[in-house]
Amino acid sequence: MSETHLLDDMRRARPLVQVITNYVSMDLAANALLALGAAPAMIHAPEEAAQFAMIADALVVNIGTISETFFKGMRAAAAAARTAGKPWVLDPVGAGATRYRDEVVAALLEARPSIIRGNGSEILAVARVAGLSAEAAAPKGVDSLHEAGAAKYAAVALARRLDCVVAVTGAVDLVTDGARVTRIANGAEVMTRVTACGCALSAAVGAFAAATPDRFAAAVAALEAYAIAGEIAAETSAGPGSFRVAFLDILSRLENSDIAARSKTFAEAAFG
Repeated sequence: MSETHLLDDMRRARPLVQVITNYVSMDLAANALLALGAAPAMIHAPEEAAQFAMIADALVVNIGTISETFFKGMRAAAAAARTAGKPWVLDPVGAGATRYRDEVVAALLEARPSIIRGNGSEILAVARVAGLSAEAAAPKGVDSLHEAGAAKYAAVALARRLDCVVAVTGAVDLVTDGARVTRIANGAEVMTRVTACGCALSAAVGAFAAATPDRFAAAVAALEAYAIAGEIAAETSAGPGSFRVAFLDILSRLENSDIAARSKTFAEAAFG
């Protein structure tokens, strides 16, 4: 089950992706989008974030280094994107770690994200904030204490409640829209040792979401392409530093044939 055609569709469209993200990930997120063939715009000031969201093809919101100024821009941009019918992606970094983060997540959920992308602990925490899970996740930093499989029930329930797509990333990724469930078993361990790899993935999801109205297909295609690029880059890298450079190079020249040859993507049943 491969959505490889979306890579070409996205590159032809060269979507303008507004990314409101944390200070740690701005560089890698912008460069990953450029390498994939999209156009990044790191616009977060509340004075212009909403106006720009009306122009952009997609919006990505990452709460990693949240502050009141960032939050105002995020909330305004998310509301504008929803009003304009633009896809927007929520990356709830560190959700469940502090009361403030949970309050920010709750407020952003009011704008109904098209796609939520996080690790297992973050998705469990978002589900709890949405009133769907009794388990209060307590992330270790921004690392996940739960694999994607352990968060399946919460992900499916959250997707159904918010009418969105939920992508849970881990050793094996999981994507669901509440009816469909797909797992992606590609990737490389070194990706967990390069800061902002997950944040840049959320930016890539936004780019693919701009290429199709099927948000589920967009999330699957983005996670699959990103993980396979990571696999290829890891094969020739000596460590995290050289991997980061190689990864951007591979993203820029990734082809459908690479994805088709390496894909470890499979569907499974939802439940309930």
